Amino acid sequence: MALASPPIGNGMGRGVRDWFAGLSDRYIYGGGAIIFLMLAWIGASLWGSNLEFPERFTFGKALAVRVDDLIFWITVNLAFILDPISDGILRFLVELEDFFQWVPWPVTIIAATAIAFKVAGRRMGIFALVSLLLLGGFGLWESAMETMALIAVAVLISIGLALPIGILAARSDLVDALIRPILDAMQTMPAFVYLVPAIMFLGIGNPAAVLATVIYAVPPAIRLTNLGIRQVSPGTVEAARAFGTTSRQLLVKVQIPMAIPTIMAGINQTTMMALAMVVIASLVGAGGLGDDVNRALSQFQPGNALNGGIGIVILAIIIDRVTQAAAKERQEALMGSRN
Repeated sequence: MALASPPIGNGMGRGVRDWFAGLSDRYIYGGGAIIFLMLAWIGASLWGSNLEFPERFTFGKALAVRVDDLIFWITVNLAFILDPISDGILRFLVELEDFFQWVPWPVTIIAATAIAFKVAGRRMGIFALVSLLLLGGFGLWESAMETMALIAVAVLISIGLALPIGILAARSDLVDALIRPILDAMQTMPAFVYLVPAIMFLGIGNPAAVLATVIYAVPPAIRLTNLGIRQVSPGTVEAARAFGTTSRQLLVKVQIPMAIPTIMAGINQTTMMALAMVVIASLVGAGGLGDDVNRALSQFQPGNALNGGIGIVILAIIIDRVTQAAAKERQEALMGSRN
């Protein structure tokens, strides 16, 4: 008995499906993109620039009012906390500036040269000696010491915040997930924006400059502290636990020492970002080399602005090379102890 042939319609339908299935994804996506662009062009031709976002769906002004109210409430009701913080930062900064100014400049240059020579090598020592003498030759020694005091205070505060937060994030995935978008926002926010809450909370002057610098510079130290502790070998952690170490001993005696090279890299990045902030921080009365640059620009003196910029570059190169060399030396020592 002969079998009946399949209907022609079913064969045609199967053939169309096989043809569509054989198409490459790029042709499908490309055709969809072309159709979308055509529809967008037609819509733009019909409505043009008259199509505005509906006013009832906008909430930016209401959000801005809420933020203003929150900052005003904090400045009024939390003044008993903000005032001591501002006074403490100012006192620490002034005493550090006085110390840097009190030390004779030859002693400072010799000490910086010796540290650079010891940590980063002969070439870096010679560069530190020549560049610091050049800094004094530009007449920027006092401004440079003010900048160094500001950077030292900001970096110390940043390290004091970054280490516990980074350790907590390394030991808790929940904390890591919570602070990650906050750190992303802090690193992508324009630096000028940080001056507004700093002024509102601490007023015009050095404390506001230090606060803005800390907010801008602290994220790399937090991230790399977290990363360094997480990168400690699981085998090393398990071996330490097998010997009966507590969680605190594991952190203090195993994880943090092995993560120091990565933590040092984070401190290096924090220091560089703090130096990049000195010009912006001078807008709220920070002083130092940033103030020299801003004053020269306001008086249309490009030569003096260039001198101030060169001073910032000199400090940045010396600090960057010395801290990188220290982190590298620590890493080599760690690798040697493993071997």
